[in-house]
Amino acid sequence: MRVKRGVPARAKHKKILNKAKGMQHYRTRSFRLAKQGVIKSLRYSYRDRRNKKRDLRALWITRINNAARVEGLSYSQLIAGMKKKNITVDRKILSDLAVNQPEAFKAIVAAVKEK
Repeated sequence: MRVKRGVPARAKHKKILNKAKGMQHYRTRSFRLAKQGVIKSLRYSYRDRRNKKRDLRALWITRINNAARVEGLSYSQLIAGMKKKNITVDRKILSDLAVNQPEAFKAIVAAVKEK
């Protein structure tokens, strides 16, 4: 007796088509194109979860550099000075201080500047 696969195939197709909901044109209606689009989107999401960390670090460094230059230091001078003074504040927190609490950031810069 042959096995008919109508129900499992339909379920599989529905699963893929639901994942392709926000796509355009035939990618939302055609299973074959939807499957290609979903595979590609999953590949992009995997890649970009890693790139997100890179982008955020670059943003933090830009913010720190801008705030440090207002105080008369460059980013590299600030980081080197912090290492010499054993001030261990990571870039995420440092950029947050530069944006939201400028007085605390100025205190760190002043500590770095003093001989």
